[in-house]
Amino acid sequence: MLQNLLATHKSSFKDYTELRAQVNATQRVVMVAGNMVSNNQESEGGVAARVYRGGTFGFASGATYTPEGVKNVLAAATDNAIFMDKHVTRGQPPLPAAKPGNQGLVTVPGAAIPQSTLIDFAQGLDAIIEKKYKNLSSRTVVANCLNMEKLLVVSDGADSHFFQPRSMIYVVMTADTSDGIPVELYGILGGFGRFDELFTDPAIHEAALDELYESVMKKRDGVFAKAGLHKCVLGPRLAGMLAHEAIGHTVEADAVLGGSVASFNLNKQVASEMVSMVDFAHTALGQPAPLPVYVDDEGVTAEDAWLIKDGILTGYMHNRDTARQLGTVPQGNARAFAFSDEPLIRMRNTAILPGTSKLDDMIASVDDGYYLVSSGNGQADQTGEFTFSIEEGYEIKNGKIGKAIRESSVSGVAFEMLKTVDMVSDDMHWDVSGFCGKKQPMTCCMGGPALRCEISIGGR
Repeated sequence: MLQNLLATHKSSFKDYTELRAQVNATQRVVMVAGNMVSNNQESEGGVAARVYRGGTFGFASGATYTPEGVKNVLAAATDNAIFMDKHVTRGQPPLPAAKPGNQGLVTVPGAAIPQSTLIDFAQGLDAIIEKKYKNLSSRTVVANCLNMEKLLVVSDGADSHFFQPRSMIYVVMTADTSDGIPVELYGILGGFGRFDELFTDPAIHEAALDELYESVMKKRDGVFAKAGLHKCVLGPRLAGMLAHEAIGHTVEADAVLGGSVASFNLNKQVASEMVSMVDFAHTALGQPAPLPVYVDDEGVTAEDAWLIKDGILTGYMHNRDTARQLGTVPQGNARAFAFSDEPLIRMRNTAILPGTSKLDDMIASVDDGYYLVSSGNGQADQTGEFTFSIEEGYEIKNGKIGKAIRESSVSGVAFEMLKTVDMVSDDMHWDVSGFCGKKQPMTCCMGGPALRCEISIGGR
């Protein structure tokens, strides 16, 4: 656990100042066809300071977390702020004030987990796959942990001590089609928590492996989708990807100031009245959010950020500086991944809210279309235009699930496609496994219900 070497420096702050100590500890084991091909464990940590003066920031960081190291980084950041203010001379007012306070640890770091714990679990899971599923041409098991600990002291706002453990298992199953083309699907286990708490016995996850294997076998015998605009049901995992990539990034206020499609759509209809979307801080729909954030890296106490309400674009995600520029208040979206990173506007737990329909009824309502379950990757730009691969999907014929489809893609413009949504399921799926790659990686969570809409799908 990090020793607090920061608090004694707070009395020396003259301008707005953030002082942050941080350690990211990662562990990773990769097994391919029963062979261990990667076995890594590393820890990266240090201290960073950021000072605001007249509209510019001075930033400095160092890997030496000692009293002298903290003092040197703080002095360097202050000098940088003075230099920037002198030469840029923006002459801007102070940043918006944040609520004072002190957020202590909600989750307490425990003893380090032996690397052998990950190895043993991965080997146990791989042994189940090898013994039970005979029609695979390849299999991969990845065990991964990221434990992020931060200490933050700010001149204005809430000091905090934050620990976020995330532990995941990724399973990839590959099978060959009759014409020798490999198809694969991946499954994800885990989420927020220590590895030894989430993964105690590989056999517990056998039902999830059964489901993944069954889906791979269906995809092996799948057909190609017909290209064109179709009535489709987007599964919750795909809806969550859409929420993050095609919508979420356009409503980050730095992107808005850069001219994203959201910059001229505030308080306008951008989706069906059935669509609402929130970036949750630490509690979502009455339950703990999958990746809770209580105080961000600017000392802002985290609150939910409403983005779309009943189809109307109602707000953006901010840091202190964009909130100042746009005349609003920040809600805790400034986050830094490593000690050497400056905080950026980042999503936390971003989700489309559930509706009232049943997934089975949504599928039954489609005569000729597709049920699109998950995406492997994709891209979107600041216009909201997106293209996502479809890793798992199925035909819908006369209201019933038909054959699986092979790899395909969907594309469109998010704010236009969302206007076609006419049914939203009452369930919710969270995907806790991803990293967002905006200039620096960042843990994030995306979620959603199923959506019935019209979307363009690529064929053979």
